Amino acid sequence: MTKQVVTRFAPSPTGFLHIGGARTALFNWLFAKHHGGKMLMRIEDTDRARSTEEAVDALIDGLTWLGLDWDGEPISQFSRVERHKAVVDEMLANGTAYRCYCTQEELDAMREKARAEGKPPRYDGTWRDRDASEAPEGASFVVRIKSPQDGETVVDDMVQGRVVIPNKDLDDFVLTRSDGTPTYMLAVVVDDHDMDITHIIRGVDHLTNAARQTLIFQAMDWEVPAMAHIPLIHGPDGAKLSKRHGATGAEAYRAMGYLPQAMRNYLARLGWSHGDEEIMSLENMIEWFGMDAVGQSAARFDFKKLENLNGHYMRATDDETLLTEWKVCLPHLDNGNAVLNWLSQGDNEKTFLAALPGLKERAKTLVELTESASYLWRERPLECDEKAAKILDESARQILSDLHEILSNASAWEAETLETDVKAYAESKELKLGKVAQPLRAALTGRGTSPGIYDVLIALGRNESLSRIKDQAA
Repeated sequence: MTKQVVTRFAPSPTGFLHIGGARTALFNWLFAKHHGGKMLMRIEDTDRARSTEEAVDALIDGLTWLGLDWDGEPISQFSRVERHKAVVDEMLANGTAYRCYCTQEELDAMREKARAEGKPPRYDGTWRDRDASEAPEGASFVVRIKSPQDGETVVDDMVQGRVVIPNKDLDDFVLTRSDGTPTYMLAVVVDDHDMDITHIIRGVDHLTNAARQTLIFQAMDWEVPAMAHIPLIHGPDGAKLSKRHGATGAEAYRAMGYLPQAMRNYLARLGWSHGDEEIMSLENMIEWFGMDAVGQSAARFDFKKLENLNGHYMRATDDETLLTEWKVCLPHLDNGNAVLNWLSQGDNEKTFLAALPGLKERAKTLVELTESASYLWRERPLECDEKAAKILDESARQILSDLHEILSNASAWEAETLETDVKAYAESKELKLGKVAQPLRAALTGRGTSPGIYDVLIALGRNESLSRIKDQAA
């Protein structure tokens, strides 16, 4: 009987959800969904000095925003310390681990000697075959694994291929520290075994741990999960993605106005591909995803490409859904709470929805959408930007005065009627349409650029539109 596929996302709660971690979570999630399996969440919080509840909340918030769920409750690694210690006791009993009583001074001397001989600084096995009775009374100790000294350890990686490490290069690394606390290396293996993890999908920076962790699995006679070490994400300059490239946390992308569906699509394509497909629904991704199409080379983060993809999703999303996404994003934007307050009043939500078709055609992010829509909630008299102020000269104000009279008598406040009236006025004055539309745009929005002028008139409604035109008329 084939085992159910079980993956895990195991972040350290020391900050926000890094965009590389988000991509790792997505790959684990897609792989599990593709195989009808499940993804578990483990919070690797054994570093108590750096782990915080706020960081745990931020991780969960980031994953929830991206639409990535997990099965069961998140598991705290720290809560399983006693289980980790029990496994070390088993290893001591079966002879695959031993107590090492070396002092810090002895370890330092060991490293210096190795360096002087041009060798890697590693533990030399001083206590590997010594009896504990030889240790000074009451001396502290660490527990080390008794690594095989000949042969090789093989990691058949689903992405990196066959990785072979000579066992002579793997020293007897520490399993529990002198204060009795388990190391990360041990805790990860015990947790993966106990959680029935079948596939470990993580960044290639963990590949150096894979051989050592394999040794622990083998020492306990446990099945070693399949492993896939995915390439790192680099910035546009080819260096590892970091703060100097700009945003690195998922929450920052939400605050920049990206849609979660666009982020999922973009992150999926970072290091994985399906032919020439660029736009992928979640159903497509689940159907197509496989580690065989994950490349070995680092993926470069292209902000322009993400922006264009986000623009596509904004245009393709129906207005009601986009409104919901926008409202989720607003608390994370400057002045967003004030906009939410405006939305909650009267028919303002209907007003925004009426304007949305024109707004989303031009915007690539929800931030741009908010900026373009700001004419809806700005108070009269509007404060004009530099371009609008330049447009509103004496002749423009006379045009607005004429238009105020004409539009006041419009037979219907509908785009077709308003367009007919404005064009008829322009023709009667022998003016190009732009010469009429520009002052109208400046008066209605306070901006030199805006959505289509008739969309703006309809969204604002008769009374507000005429009032704004009158404010700027001669």
